[in-house]
Amino acid sequence: MPLADSATPPLPNTPDIRPAIVVDTQVVMDWLVFNDRRVQPLAAALMSGALRWLVAAAMREEVRHVLGRGIAASYGPDLDYIEAQFDTHALAVDAAPAQPPAGRLVCRDPDDQKFIDLALAQGARWLVSRDKALLALAKRAKPRGLLIVKPEAWSLET
Repeated sequence: MPLADSATPPLPNTPDIRPAIVVDTQVVMDWLVFNDRRVQPLAAALMSGALRWLVAAAMREEVRHVLGRGIAASYGPDLDYIEAQFDTHALAVDAAPAQPPAGRLVCRDPDDQKFIDLALAQGARWLVSRDKALLALAKRAKPRGLLIVKPEAWSLET
């Protein structure tokens, strides 16, 4: 299917066949705060509507929290712009239900568990991250249909 067809959000009462993606906090900040060139292809796909960017409330709250402190706050992020990008391009979804320990992919960083859980529960094609704890799960996630990649390695063709 051509990109133009998949980039159009579905009409009401029709299935959304766009590939789903989960993006971690650091990559969102690289895009919306730091304007990192390595995330530009991903940002363009998100903004075009070619992807279903899945975001649970806890993920959006984490971005807000991180933007209010440390290095991110020193950049003086445009919070209204960032919120508008979420409102325009992200699909709000419920957090993933708790998974039984058997067979669950467990992230070494409990703060990042929400990303892997949501990506697997929602059948996302990609989880985009620079976080070493999430990237360490890539090999075990692949047989489940989830590609965990750095933003510079992401493409619609992967």
